[in-house]
Amino acid sequence: MANVDIRIRAVDSLLTPDELNERLPVDDATARFITDSRSTIEDIIKGRDGRLLAIVGPCSLHDPVAAVEYATRLKALSDQISDVMYVVMRTYFEKPRTVGGWKGLILDPRMDGSYDIESGIIIARTLLLDIVHLGLPVGCEVLDPIIPQYIDQVISWASIGARTIESQIHRNLASGLSVPVGFKNSTSGDLNNAINAIKSARQSASFIGMDYTGASAIFRTTGNDCGHLILRGGDHGPNYYEDDTENAREILEREGLDPTIIVDCSHANSRKQHDRQKRVLRSIIDQVRWGETAIRGFMLESNLEEGCQSIGDDLSQLKYGVSVTDACIGWEETERILLHAAALLREAGTEGGTRLPL
Repeated sequence: MANVDIRIRAVDSLLTPDELNERLPVDDATARFITDSRSTIEDIIKGRDGRLLAIVGPCSLHDPVAAVEYATRLKALSDQISDVMYVVMRTYFEKPRTVGGWKGLILDPRMDGSYDIESGIIIARTLLLDIVHLGLPVGCEVLDPIIPQYIDQVISWASIGARTIESQIHRNLASGLSVPVGFKNSTSGDLNNAINAIKSARQSASFIGMDYTGASAIFRTTGNDCGHLILRGGDHGPNYYEDDTENAREILEREGLDPTIIVDCSHANSRKQHDRQKRVLRSIIDQVRWGETAIRGFMLESNLEEGCQSIGDDLSQLKYGVSVTDACIGWEETERILLHAAALLREAGTEGGTRLPL
């Protein structure tokens, strides 16, 4: 018989989601916490809870020890601002690449091109459980359509990136996820693809995937009515200004969708300059204070230490707590701007889960 897989070098077995669930289970108390956090996030997205959703954390996670230290600090900070913000830790394990580069902890946990994916999945689920056990909900970007089967029990929020919102696979997947899903506008800055993705994910869908036993299966979804728009800027510049959010709100309403907007303080909105994220956050808070109810939250790229670093051949030379992908603000800056933002929100009368337009 002729070899038809002429470009497949090897096929390796992988543990099933059920096997991972047995090895790293979600106990009853943790399951209740995750369910409650999902409900809280949905209430914020739907406007029933007037607090802002604050999705804060590293651009990507590569060091579990540093990630847990960061999560411990973030949990303490979240307790101080919980009256006006609900904090979710950004726990991104997969990195979409235009051409090449490190693809994230799940696909390449050793950061050496060995692609020990099974170890990456185990490390990722272990880390998510460690963070959730601190009392901090987590959110991930969904990239590979199989990976959610291994970690979706633990997450409370998900996003679909600017490069994948046009993918029908990801729209179908989002329609069946048990968490609120944010859709980023296209890298060009266009909103239409993201809005179409939100509308598509609201509909029921059927698609082929892998079940918890590792078998191929047909998934039939109910649709996800908790999709929302993430403004991340585009090729022509930022899109977080007052006119931009007002325009986005009007388009969402015209399309019959909930006028729900999350603003990404990084990427094109910060012109890829991490220290400009505070400017974006300041504008968001000002708009909320002056009555813009469509803004339901923000994303902030933050790490223990400021900046970023390249992945070299000697991994022992990596600096602790510094991003290996996009540059982040450091912890001191994170704490300063979030505490200041919380104080401004309190002045505007948003404490206690209600939002009072001025």
